Amino acid sequence: MTFLLLDRVLSPADLRRMDREALPQLAEELRAFIVESVSRTGGHLSSNLGTVELTVALHYVFDTPADRLVWDVGHQTYPHKALTGRRPGMDRLRMKDGVSGFPRRGESEYDTFGVGHSSTSISAALGMAVAARNKGEDRRVVAIIGDGAMSAGQAFEALNNAGVIDANLLVILNDNDMSISPPVGALNKYLARLLSGGTFNAARRAGEKMLAAIPNALEFANRVEEHVKGMISPGTLFEEFGFNYIGPIDGHDLDALIPTLQNLRKLNGPQFLHVITKKGQGYKLAEADPILYHGVSKFDAANGIEQGKGGGKPTYTQIFGDWLCDQAKADARLVGITPAMREGSGMVRYASEFPRRYFDVGIAEQHAVTFAGGLACEGMKPVVAIYSTFLQRAYDQLIHDIALQNLPVVFAIDRGGLVGADGATHNGAFDLSYLTCIPNMVVMTPSDESECRRMLSTAYSLDCPSAVRYPRGSGPGATVAPDLSTLPVGKGEIRRHGKRVALLAFGAMLAPALKAAEALDATVANMRFVKPIDAALVAQLAAEHELLVTIEENALIGGAGAEVARALENAGLGVPLQRLGLPDHFVDHGDTALLLGELGLDASGIERSVNARLAAMVNS
Repeated sequence: MTFLLLDRVLSPADLRRMDREALPQLAEELRAFIVESVSRTGGHLSSNLGTVELTVALHYVFDTPADRLVWDVGHQTYPHKALTGRRPGMDRLRMKDGVSGFPRRGESEYDTFGVGHSSTSISAALGMAVAARNKGEDRRVVAIIGDGAMSAGQAFEALNNAGVIDANLLVILNDNDMSISPPVGALNKYLARLLSGGTFNAARRAGEKMLAAIPNALEFANRVEEHVKGMISPGTLFEEFGFNYIGPIDGHDLDALIPTLQNLRKLNGPQFLHVITKKGQGYKLAEADPILYHGVSKFDAANGIEQGKGGGKPTYTQIFGDWLCDQAKADARLVGITPAMREGSGMVRYASEFPRRYFDVGIAEQHAVTFAGGLACEGMKPVVAIYSTFLQRAYDQLIHDIALQNLPVVFAIDRGGLVGADGATHNGAFDLSYLTCIPNMVVMTPSDESECRRMLSTAYSLDCPSAVRYPRGSGPGATVAPDLSTLPVGKGEIRRHGKRVALLAFGAMLAPALKAAEALDATVANMRFVKPIDAALVAQLAAEHELLVTIEENALIGGAGAEVARALENAGLGVPLQRLGLPDHFVDHGDTALLLGELGLDASGIERSVNARLAAMVNS
């Protein structure tokens, strides 16, 4: 497809030189490019299609990069990347050494703040606005946040702070679910222009000065204005935070967006613009099923995503979802909790079968964990389904509200280890480190699908906090029994007997360890538990081998290998120990298998590392 206007936009400066009448055509071309591009690379689609006009309007009105745009989460920034000089590189979107799927400061001066997790934009933008004020710089700062991200506590903490700070901050609520506002029409468009215009604001300031001299009159007038605006717009909440609320307006109507943004750019202090957009806008298949087209693999843009093929191995996520339903049938105390990740965590079936015991708390990980603690206090058995990278956001609650009180909450931790295309912001690289240092925690890492199910049952049977940490995607294809049998806590197993070297594998690293062991003639232990570590098995392996090698898909610092080292130290055993895992730097996006190979965590990498260590031992 040819892009006559889009090809002329190498930077936002080129966009700002265009006639305003040409912008709808530019938006149409940009939307077509997004569909074409993502269909070839995979990535986030629905959310990006919904922000095309908003992105065009922002770069047209604001002097980027001097004016700062801070995007929340980053799922919606492909149009932003395409307009800021990165369109040629988007054929390698989310691939190794290619354009990131999220804003990154090191990638472009237009990416003012690195994101990936939700609800950070207002805090960061406020910091930038205060810095501009204190340095005497005439710049504008805009935070663009979705209605889902607005549900998180940090967003409201930032709003609460911003409303009392004299800084020029514009918050744009991109409401793509229509969950806050009624449908948008001509009246709302007119009101948005009126309320954001200079005449209205000048008249309001003049009236405030006049009424200030009359006792109680100013307070009365403010209340009247508040109630009148509350009747014609849903902005009372944001006005109470100290923002001047404008909207809602149609986020796909450039004739509404551009003049409103132009007016708001002239206003000082905290401003709030509410826009309504539609996920998947302009691509009928995504409009009809925005969840299916939220994050996609490569697909045929003309025919859409093919569904229902099936036949492949079940993913660990599916294993969890099936176990959750079976365990819920067996125990009425089970309550399932997710922080806005029902589909990603495999809870769709559970939500349908057990609606009164299913709770999607929104993007509110801290609340999810403490909510689970409250349920556990009253004898319920909560299971929190959460991604490894998102549990980081509730670490204090995990320690203080769950572990300190020794509450029996099960954490089903998905996306443990590398996650591929989503990269550093979503890698589950630290959970074994941050979980094992917490008293009362039991931490398990399944090596296959069957073990995952049995570990979930084991965790559920415990009277203490526990975590089952499993990777993204499918396992080796082990047969899964439909029962709810458990495993002995803190016990691993020897899977292969060899000589000289013992490979202690944790979780998904068992498969490459077994393959490497064939070439090395090494013993392989499936450790299963990171905490409590199987100290007896570690001691046995130490007594029978010249070298122990731990292998984990987690940061080496404080991870599973550190627990083995601690067991050796406690037993007074001096056998050499080699620890293999993720290095002390953030691992970028790319194909997971390729990245693991580069990090030496595939079979050949393990073999090379062990042989090098054995050679060094001989020469020492």
